[in-house]
Amino acid sequence: MLTSWTSSVDAQARARQMIDNTRRTVDFGALRSYRLERVRELLRRRDYGGCVLFDPLNVRYATDSRNMAVWTMHNAVRYVYIATEGPVVMFDFHNCEHLSDHLELVDETRPAIGWSYFGAGPQKQARAKTWAAEIADLVASHGGGNKRLAIDICNPEGFLALNSHGIEVTDAQEILELARCIKSAEELSCMRASIATTEAAMARMYEELKPGMTENELWSIMNQVNAAMDGEWIETRLLATGTRCNPWFQESSDRVIETGDLVSFDTDLVGPFGYCTDISRSFICGKANDEQRRLYRLALEQIQYNMDLLKPGLSFRELAEISWKMPASCLPNRYSVVVHGVGLCDEYPSCVYLEDFETGGYDGHFETGMTVCVESYMGEEGGSIGVKLEQQVLIGEAGAELLSVFPFEDKLINREV
Repeated sequence: MLTSWTSSVDAQARARQMIDNTRRTVDFGALRSYRLERVRELLRRRDYGGCVLFDPLNVRYATDSRNMAVWTMHNAVRYVYIATEGPVVMFDFHNCEHLSDHLELVDETRPAIGWSYFGAGPQKQARAKTWAAEIADLVASHGGGNKRLAIDICNPEGFLALNSHGIEVTDAQEILELARCIKSAEELSCMRASIATTEAAMARMYEELKPGMTENELWSIMNQVNAAMDGEWIETRLLATGTRCNPWFQESSDRVIETGDLVSFDTDLVGPFGYCTDISRSFICGKANDEQRRLYRLALEQIQYNMDLLKPGLSFRELAEISWKMPASCLPNRYSVVVHGVGLCDEYPSCVYLEDFETGGYDGHFETGMTVCVESYMGEEGGSIGVKLEQQVLIGEAGAELLSVFPFEDKLINREV
């Protein structure tokens, strides 16, 4: 059983109420203004005249405008120009200009010029030049003489075409990651609604889990509940059962779940209002054995210990040094990070283990208002069992405040009688 949890029906009712309350009480104008000003303040600090954003998550953050987000992640047919001191000009896909009509911070919409090979074919170079000329005209009109322009995604043709207009191109991803890492009160309300949606899906997965169903059948429940509650998409399909839980990072398959299997999964769910819920759990299908309980308790100890360390001012290096020490037998299979940020998706910072710090780490500090995920994967090297647990928290003045409330599996914590 799950400790201190209601039925999936009650969980879905709670989630729907939170979504309705969020729609009714959140000042979305204030949310949008806060996010756009975060971007502009960082542009000012780095002396940029503006930015061009293609990444749909960055476009969503800065403007709250959305359109076929997953498709536009790999089709560069939608972008926005933001002047540091001037207008926001949205360039949208064919006949989609009306999609931003309700957004007060979007000053103008225009048709996008697509210059990827899919859309432009052998005309790619010519269309990139046309695109760059239009962007250069905006920079000249609204950049105040500043030709430093930040762009998050830009193929070589576009980069060279902008250079030909005397524009200095720099990376916008740093600006957007840093802007997105501190959440407003309105953002936190949206995130809590997304988390409630995810936890309602998890409750239904738990209730419907039974021997004989496939991993894909179980995972489909997450997708269905999210879609029914106006959620948006799921970034991965990380669910594995039985011996497929070790090593980690196997996605759901048509494997049939058997009695006694561990079921480990990671949600990676972009829910209502575009905010991500990234929490992980491991269920047991039937009765647990002693080895499953041992690894589960270790994973639970790890995330609880590390969560208690989090506070404003703690450096990423300090976290790596003082975080919970994994057993040597599980260390080779450790997760990629100890803690990572979360917002519209997984975001800055990425805090790695001490063993990985010199090759893959970087320093910085936790700040009040950050939302982060505390990770654990526990599986013996060469073993056949793997436990995945993860909690989503807010960094407050006094430390970490738990945002995800889905309970842990009592059958994997305590011995059944």
